[in-house]
Parts: sequence; C-alpha cells; structure tokens
Amino acid sequence: MFRPTLPLAAALLVLLSACASTGESSASAEATMAADAQTAATDTTTTGAADTTTTNSTVGGCNADAARSVVGQMASPDVIDQARLAAGAETARTLKPGQAVTMEFNGNRLNLDVDAGNTVTNVRCG
Repeated sequence: MFRPTLPLAAALLVLLSACASTGESSASAEATMAADAQTAATDTTTTGAADTTTTNSTVGGCNADAARSVVGQMASPDVIDQARLAAGAETARTLKPGQAVTMEFNGNRLNLDVDAGNTVTNVRCG
C-alpha cells in the first residue's frame, strides 16, 4: 500500500538536495542585484501634483536617460519602440496607474509609466 509513496519521497529528496546545492549561486545573484540597485543613482522630482522617481543610470543594457524624449507623448506602438531603441533595451512595457505588475528586476527592460490618458509620464529601466 505504501509502495507508490517511496518513489515520490525519493524524487522529493532529490529535488530538495538540488535546491540546497544551488542556494549559494542564488544568494550570489541576489547580492549582485542588490549591489546594482544600490549603485543606481536615483533622484525624486515633482511634476504637478504627483511625485515621480526616475533612475538616471544605465542598468544592464538599458539607459533610461536616452529615452526621456518620449515623456509627454502618447504611448503608441511607434513611440514605445522609439523609446526602447533609444534606451538600448531588449523589451519595453507600459505601466498604467494602479496596474498590477511583476516586480522581478530586468536590466534589459524599459518601463514607460503612463497616466490615465495613456501619456508617458516617466521612463525607467528594470
């Protein structure tokens, strides 16, 4: 009656040991990302009634400063692609107010913050 659980238990032990052996490399990767985040120069500016945080450094393959010319424009596919190319990013995404987004850091992604009218209000890497 307990025979089917033995292979399952063995597979679980193999998976747990694999996770334990990669823990050091994961900790190393997390430390590297934390160091990158600390070295990124961040300043806060006020535009109108809302505070906007902008990152003024090159992160991974993305340089948000190079794409600042799209701020104030409507976020059309052409404008998004123009910003992505200017920043040297592999991907770009628009982030609407209150939109749920993934929080993983991607140094090759350009984020374009837009307002309710789909006007770009900020560009940042990550």
